[in-house]
This record gives sequence, structure tokens and C-alpha cells, in this order.
Amino acid sequence: MNHAVDPAKPVTGLILSGGGARAAYQVGVLGAIADLLGDSSDNPFPVIVGTSAGAINAVGLACGALHFSEAARRLSEVWKSFHCGEIYRSDWPGVLRQAGRFFGHSMLGLGGDLPVALLDSTPLRELLGRQLDFSGIAAAVRMRQLRAVAVSAFGYESGQAVTFYQGRATIDPWFRHRRVGVPTRLSLDHLLASASIPLIFPPVKINREYFGDGAVRQSAPISPALHLGANRVLVVGVSGNPQGAEASRAVPRPNSGKPPTLAQISGHMLNSTFIDSLEGDIEQLQRLNHMSRLIPAELHAKGLGLKPVEVLVISPSQPLDQIAARHRHEMPRSMRFFLRGPGATRASGAGVLSYLLFEPGYCNELIELGYQDAMAQKEGLCRFLALTTPA
Repeated sequence: MNHAVDPAKPVTGLILSGGGARAAYQVGVLGAIADLLGDSSDNPFPVIVGTSAGAINAVGLACGALHFSEAARRLSEVWKSFHCGEIYRSDWPGVLRQAGRFFGHSMLGLGGDLPVALLDSTPLRELLGRQLDFSGIAAAVRMRQLRAVAVSAFGYESGQAVTFYQGRATIDPWFRHRRVGVPTRLSLDHLLASASIPLIFPPVKINREYFGDGAVRQSAPISPALHLGANRVLVVGVSGNPQGAEASRAVPRPNSGKPPTLAQISGHMLNSTFIDSLEGDIEQLQRLNHMSRLIPAELHAKGLGLKPVEVLVISPSQPLDQIAARHRHEMPRSMRFFLRGPGATRASGAGVLSYLLFEPGYCNELIELGYQDAMAQKEGLCRFLALTTPA
């Protein structure tokens, strides 16, 4: 496979993972990077890869890659003013109609072959249609400010994780076990498919197959960036799981002895879909990098050793479900009504809430957290992106 990449030249990839409203955290990190870039409008990420809500942020950046800092700030402005009604129908008629369709189709087999889900994501399509100019991707590729941008989705019939990418013609498609890369001209359908959380948002038909959230079977979330030519990656996660020394000091939550609510179970399932595979992929890549450092230099010179991939990870320093619990009163009344029964409006069920709470208070706190966490790694970020550290 020939990616036409100079191995001596670093090609930096940006990985934006999925996670619904949690992706507001990524916007804060991107805002910090924009501030560190200063007056430079150059795009520091030739390769941008996103999944689920991270795909929306990724394409938003790619559409404005000719003016990266401006694109990052525009993303921030949009996220700061979000309301649930701009992502899914949260009004009483819309919620009741969608709930009736979902249960009628699931329990009684009514509704034919129309795809259904718990929420109607029509407002998201309208929002993205207003905010994104896809012609900016081709312009950025043509001006050499972007090598490729990619979004991942899951094919419900084929069972494959498909990475749809738009970029330079020298990038070959790839075929791995249940993972393929397909060159295309990205559109709204690709974004909506990647962001379609199973059962919550309806799948989207692309060509002859229905696709849903790419995190469902993306066992190696970093690999698309490597296929597209990146040899170093910045990963912006949304887990909020303590790492390193903080993890060893973490105090386990006391057991209540009560059976888990549906919201608790759903929260753990969402976390395993969106978070666990990314964290596992990072650990595996770090182990491979450690192995490559043990291989003698003469073997590397002959091309017989593993090529190390530099990885920098920025992830939340605070648990996002706890932040969501503090803002649960912001959820529209219709949604609180339907989420009360499964337990999502309780603190113990806030994991689900953290994915669905597209409201200003919650999103703004996540954006600020992302900004502060990135600035806490300012020296490492500047070194990674070859920037002059600000005074």
C-alpha cells in the first residue's frame, strides 16, 4: 500500500472519538489549540478522523481547514448555544409521536421498513445543512492544507466498520477483517450515519445499506488515521476515566445494594461502545511503541522493525456523568418525563444523560473543561505540534 508519505516528515493526525453531547469537551481542546497557534491560520492536522459526534467536529474542522483557528472558534460558538431541540425533536408532539412509532414498530411490528429509533434526529440534519460547507474540504485538499478527513460508520447488514474518507488521490482504500476504508465525497448522510447512536437515533441509508454509529464495531479507532498516512496522533477522548497516578488514588463508589436501573445498564453499554475500544487501542499502540524501542537500531534502518507512532492523549480530568448530573434540570421537560422511569434523571443514571444533554450549561462546562485540560498540557502540546511555547 503506497500512501506517498515521506517517512522522515511527521504527519500529524487528529482523532476525535464519539460520545454525543460529550463531544463538547473536544471543542474546548480545539479552542485551546487555536489559541496556542496564535495568528497562524495553518491547519496543524493534515489527517482528521472522527466517529459519532466526533465526526461532526472533524468535518467541521476540515470544512474550514484553510483557516483552522477560525473553524475551531466557529465550532465553539455553535456548541455553546446548543439546545436539545436542535439535535432531536424534544417538543411534546415530536417526542410522543416518535415514542409511539418506536414501540409500535418494536413491539407490534407496525410501520413497515422505515427505520425507527427513540429520538427523531431531523433537527440535526437541518442544523448541519445550515452550518457546514462541504466544498471547503476539496479546497483544503487542493491547497495542501489537508491530506484527508474521515468518518467511521457501522454497516448493519455487512457488520463492517466502514471509514468513509475524502482526501488526496494517492491514498489507497484498505480492507481488513470487518474494517474497510472507502474513498468518497463526504456528505450529510455520512455524518448522520456516523452519529446515529444505536436505538437512540435512526440509522441512515448510504447506497444500499443502512449505517449507524461507527463506534459500534471500531475495535481499532486509531487505525484509520494511520491508513490515511498519519505517523503521530493527537487523541481527544471523552471518557473522564482517571489515568495514571490519579487512577491509583481514585476512591471506589460505595455499593448501594440496589439492582441497576435501565439507565445505569444503558450508560455502561454506551461507555463500552464509545470509550473502552479507544482506551484499549491506545494501550495496545503504547505497547507496540515500547516493543519498537527494544528492537536494535540497525533493524529499524533496514526497515525490519516496528515503526513507532507518537501518541498524545487529552481526556477529561473530571467524570462527565457527574457534570451531567449537576445539569439534569436543563433537559427539556418532555425528555425528563420519559427518562425518569429508566432512572436517567437520577445521579446514578447520569451516564445516559451525559450523551443526550445538548444544553448550554452542560456543553459550556465541558468546553471550559476541555480548554483547561489542554492548557494544562500546554508544553507537551506545543512540543507535539512544533509550536513556540507562549510566555
